[in-house]
Amino acid sequence: MEVINIKFGFIGAGKVGFSLGKYLKENNIDISGYYSKNQHSSREAAIFTNTKQYNNLENLIKDSDTIFITTPDSEIKSVWNEIKKLPIKEKIICHCSDSISSEIFSNINNHGAYGYSIHPMFAISDKYNSYKNLSQAFITIEGHKKHIEFFKQLFSQLGNDVAIISKENKALYHAASVTVSNLVLGLINNGINYLEECGFSQEMAMKALYPLIEFNLKNIREKGTINSLTGPVERGDLVTVINHLNVLREEDKELYKLLSKNICVIKYSAPASTFSFNAFKSSSKHAASV
Repeated sequence: MEVINIKFGFIGAGKVGFSLGKYLKENNIDISGYYSKNQHSSREAAIFTNTKQYNNLENLIKDSDTIFITTPDSEIKSVWNEIKKLPIKEKIICHCSDSISSEIFSNINNHGAYGYSIHPMFAISDKYNSYKNLSQAFITIEGHKKHIEFFKQLFSQLGNDVAIISKENKALYHAASVTVSNLVLGLINNGINYLEECGFSQEMAMKALYPLIEFNLKNIREKGTINSLTGPVERGDLVTVINHLNVLREEDKELYKLLSKNICVIKYSAPASTFSFNAFKSSSKHAASV
């Protein structure tokens, strides 16, 4: 792709800073370099991306048109409080948090700068290799209207799917990500625990369950959620559902019921607030009689 004539600087040199900087650099986008309180990290990131290490924050700001704050979320506010003391008129200030909006850049308009939250919906787990797959990440952008189309076009040109979201939806957006990435691990762990109670080793349990997990995700991607439904709830098998509830721990029964209710809502396209297990029982009896 053609060279983009805007220079990006990074504050923070962890996995996100490493990966995003390398991703942009590999696509011929100009990177000024890295500043971090941990000078070893900023030096390492600068070497990895063939850019410059900055030991002075003001110099990074001066040399960059756009600043990406890629620190932990808890540090974004304090970094902003340092940045806003410096000349930042017409600068673009971004962070990469999935849960915090650009409003964390308080009174940014008074400084003549523009704030954005730009988040790759992607598990960045390896600072040296995750950049190789960042083109697969779905990018969400939220912030000032002046440059928002520029960022959308930039990441679209890199091959990413991109969506613009509002600051009001940032928390709900984050909840969606957590639900399908972090919380699903709790469900998988439950499944492993149940098989361990059946005499499986943890390794054997994971080996047994993984094809189910893998092919279910494949079906969802290819067919959508409705057409991927299987199992006793989907087919109205109340006897099996009751057998499951009889052997589950008390703390797991409510979770099982809530998730089963969700499946019923998907299958019957009924609002969650109107659905009950009594309705499920009735529909199950009807299904069994036909």
